[in-house]
Amino acid sequence: MEALVQHVYGAASSLVLEDVPDPVPGEGEVLVRVRASSVNPYDWHFLRGEPYVARVMTGGFGLRRPPVGVLGCDLAGRVETPGARFGPGDDVYALLPRGAHAEYVCVREDLLAPMPVNLTYEQAAAIPMAAVTAVVALRGVEAGQRVLVNGASGGVGTFAVQLAKALGARVDAVCSAANAEQARSLGAEYVFDYRAEDFTRSGRTYDVVLDIAGSRSVFACRKVLARNGTFIAVGGPAGRWLQPAGHVFAALASAFFARRRVVLADAVACRDKAAVLRKLTEFVESGAVTPVIDRTYPFDDLRAAFDYQEAGHARGKVVVTVAS
Repeated sequence: MEALVQHVYGAASSLVLEDVPDPVPGEGEVLVRVRASSVNPYDWHFLRGEPYVARVMTGGFGLRRPPVGVLGCDLAGRVETPGARFGPGDDVYALLPRGAHAEYVCVREDLLAPMPVNLTYEQAAAIPMAAVTAVVALRGVEAGQRVLVNGASGGVGTFAVQLAKALGARVDAVCSAANAEQARSLGAEYVFDYRAEDFTRSGRTYDVVLDIAGSRSVFACRKVLARNGTFIAVGGPAGRWLQPAGHVFAALASAFFARRRVVLADAVACRDKAAVLRKLTEFVESGAVTPVIDRTYPFDDLRAAFDYQEAGHARGKVVVTVAS
């Protein structure tokens, strides 16, 4: 099969399209033909091996060389071999540790969920990492609460606005003026143009501030957090040495001094990924949530998809069609 293989840390141009042996499913696994995947910041952090501090931590980075050959955590495809839960021909999607940027991948059945029946493979592939992150972040949000999404135009942000709205919350968003109408169409009541308005000086208060952009500290955001409000850290500005990990760790450490609840939303650490995907399927099939896709690339142009996503201007998700 063909796969885009990583041999060294570096730019997307260092990835090599290679013929590699077909994977063979082990116990509890099925073979899935990948129809579509997508590119996330999670992927290009592994591509670059950045931030450098991650290379000395657990979690899959190697100190000098990448430990795995094929990147890609978002998968939508069709089961090829029979398993205990899924059979040949079943359309599925999943959030994987790695390996989705290939024609075939072996997947543990407990990571798979049936694909929403009203989506294409490309639309389904836009969901796993970004939407599971949004679900994890918004757990505990109740109807009537006020939620602010800082960084509302990217993959996680577009899902977070829709999910918060679907949960009955009142949602405001922070993004550029160019993306304001999109945020409103997804459910945001008020949209801050981050270039013209400082949301921390708005005088508005929120029960939840979901920080994806990492443009403000917890100390700044406490001005808009309600008395028992929660600051949820998802990511932050990219950096070669420490960021975005540094921003997230600083947010967690500042909880005591800021006297506000601070939590970290991490889809990778989620233990019930398939259950979350099944819940997302309900939202999607009901029409409450729709994936927002900026661009779709053919598999041969996956390097270009990495470059575009890494530039940080994607409106929603960047998707790759692997097979027709």
